[in-house]
Amino acid sequence: MPCEVTRTTLRGMTHLPPPAEELRLLDAELRQLEARRGQLLARRAWLLAALRQPQTQPPQPPQAPPTAPPRPETAAPSVQNVLLVLGGVLLTLAAAVFTLVSWGHLGITGRALVLGAVTLAALAAPVPLLKRGLRSTAESVAGLGLALTVLDAYALHAAALAGTDGTGYAALASAVLAAGWSAYGLLPATAVLRLPLPCALSAGQFPLLLWALAGDAGPYVITAALLVTAGLDAAVALRVTNASVRITALVAAYAVGGGGALAAGWLSLAADGPGAAARAGALLLFAAGIALAAAWRTPGEQHPLGLTIAAGLLTVAALGGVARSLLPGAWTVPAHLVFGVALLTAGRAGRLPGPVRAGFAWACGAVQALAVLWALPVVAVAVLGPAGWLGGVWSGAPVDARAAVAVEVPWPPDAAGVPVVLAAVAAVLALAVRAEQWRARARIGALGLVAATALVLPAVLGIPYVAGMLVLGVITAASLYVSRAAVSAVRLAAHVLALVTSVGLALTSLASQTATLVTLSALIAMFAAASWRARLASVTAPAALAYATALAAATGAAADWPPARVALLVLVVPAAAALLAARLGESRATVPVEVAGAAAGLLAVGLAVTDPPLLALVLALCGVIAAGTAVRPGRRPVGHAATALFVLAAWVRLAAWDVGTPEAYTLPVTVPALLLGALRRRRDPETSSWTAYGAGLTATLVPSLVAAWADPHWTRPLLLGTAALLVTLLGARHRLQAPLTLGGSVLALVTLHELAPYVVQVTGALPRWAPPALAGLLLLALGATYEQRIRDVRRVREVLGRMN
Repeated sequence: MPCEVTRTTLRGMTHLPPPAEELRLLDAELRQLEARRGQLLARRAWLLAALRQPQTQPPQPPQAPPTAPPRPETAAPSVQNVLLVLGGVLLTLAAAVFTLVSWGHLGITGRALVLGAVTLAALAAPVPLLKRGLRSTAESVAGLGLALTVLDAYALHAAALAGTDGTGYAALASAVLAAGWSAYGLLPATAVLRLPLPCALSAGQFPLLLWALAGDAGPYVITAALLVTAGLDAAVALRVTNASVRITALVAAYAVGGGGALAAGWLSLAADGPGAAARAGALLLFAAGIALAAAWRTPGEQHPLGLTIAAGLLTVAALGGVARSLLPGAWTVPAHLVFGVALLTAGRAGRLPGPVRAGFAWACGAVQALAVLWALPVVAVAVLGPAGWLGGVWSGAPVDARAAVAVEVPWPPDAAGVPVVLAAVAAVLALAVRAEQWRARARIGALGLVAATALVLPAVLGIPYVAGMLVLGVITAASLYVSRAAVSAVRLAAHVLALVTSVGLALTSLASQTATLVTLSALIAMFAAASWRARLASVTAPAALAYATALAAATGAAADWPPARVALLVLVVPAAAALLAARLGESRATVPVEVAGAAAGLLAVGLAVTDPPLLALVLALCGVIAAGTAVRPGRRPVGHAATALFVLAAWVRLAAWDVGTPEAYTLPVTVPALLLGALRRRRDPETSSWTAYGAGLTATLVPSLVAAWADPHWTRPLLLGTAALLVTLLGARHRLQAPLTLGGSVLALVTLHELAPYVVQVTGALPRWAPPALAGLLLLALGATYEQRIRDVRRVREVLGRMN
């Protein structure tokens, strides 16, 4: 390490390039060095050989190292397998075409001899092939032989058994083929073949189903045949160790078993009586038993868990289907929920394997989720339905709580069981969930479900309108009380619940004038009382201000005030919000309170738009509130909003007085702007004159210049020219660029406007040759003094550049 490099310098150094990139570069350099070393060694060996040879023989240059052959894109076994499969497929197609198309050209003896000989040859050929080690070829030929047996079965039916039932014959043929292929695959000479046994298992999927179809069995028997076949497949998958057979059995069990379970479920849904429902339930229970037995015997975690979930759901569907045929429609889902909870209890009762117990728990959770999903429409109507009163405010109190929520949407049918479902799921979440990582979430979910139960219960029971509103008020108060909890998640859930129920209560109260005023007053009191706690004020204080705004508007409407006068009453809320924010200081609730006050102020402005004099008053009062807020530390930028509000108030008042003079609108902006600019330059002399005075001067000079050009009288141009001259002189006196430039430009334009008529008259009185002559003289003068004019322009630019 160099001596001049200090440790501080070393700590500040960074690896360029990064260590990984540097390591890659080093490896590349080492590989290049190794290649170069090999070349040099080869050259050295050639030179030594050349020195040892006689001088008459010229040395031969070293041969280039042999290049590696190109890497094949496919391996030899893959190519071999593809060729064998294609060959077997082509032979099978040829045999099928021969059997189906060319069969009639041979007699019965020829048919038997040809197919029998080919089939026996194809089935016997794998034995010598296996002895020679040609396993892939043996597999391909064996597959051809198995396909030929299917053609033999078809040929037998077409030639000798054409009068028999095709479906029954197919069932018998599939059973015979399954047995024959199994025997062929278990022979000692062909036991190493992997194709016969999976094919036998695949053929074994059809006998029971085809026999049921051949016997004109009903859907229950056909479904039972599918489930029995799936059970046999599951047994094979659990007991056989052969990988190919096990995979085939698993796929068949899932496919056939899933089809059977779906068929049983459809039968349960379509059952028109207890007997049909019981038969479908028996099939579902049989499918559940197969899945549960497989889960019990299957090692691992994932497969047993999924099978147990399926078994639990099938059990609930079986028992629930029977209950659906006996109970009214409103209590079907509660019955399913009871069976799901019983499933959870049964899973915890005995000594069950861990995956099975977890599967029952997940199945119970799925049943509860579906039950809550069924109840959501009723909850949605109870929460969102009162919004329909916005289109008919104070149109009359409804007869009961159900009519209060079902204003513009129909009440869902079979809603009587919704409170039971919600309460039962809440109880399960609160009592049955014991895991530490899930307990807090379960308690929050239980709290929400209890609140949902309380929300829908008045409408479900159809209690009186006032009683329903009292229930909503109690829920709101209870939620605000629970929001005092220390757990943040519980507090957040309680806040959301309190806001939702309070909004629903306020919307429901819109049916009656008295109910609206009383309800809004009560909500203000509740949320204001809850705001005394600092942890709740960031939510409850803005809510109280929002309801205060609604109460002010409702009070004005109840007094038959026009909207513009109601705006004055609404302004009480922004004033109170400003005072409250000043008292809160640096609290987290300060910004939400200020936002709520600003929203109330915007509402007041919107209400006063139809009455310009009152709008001016409202804007002025908003400016006063904003100015008071700007006095507080950290709220200085609000002063700009206060200024804008005062200016808008003045403009609206002038417009209400039908004042059309632009200076009346611009001077109230220019004077404060110039004063602020002067104060800023006094505090910071380095401030540019454009920043300090540009906006203020432009606000008056430009509109007045436009008005002066369109004014036929002389008073406005005279006053504007005098003001522009004064601004120009002040800019030149104090060496300020903005006043000098703006004042001079306006003065020049005003002068041009005033002299334009005389210039036109003089131009018209001159002969036609005079203007070109004057232009020529002007150009000659400019050309003769061009260098001097350029120097003058540069001097003026330098003078302006040195100005502030």
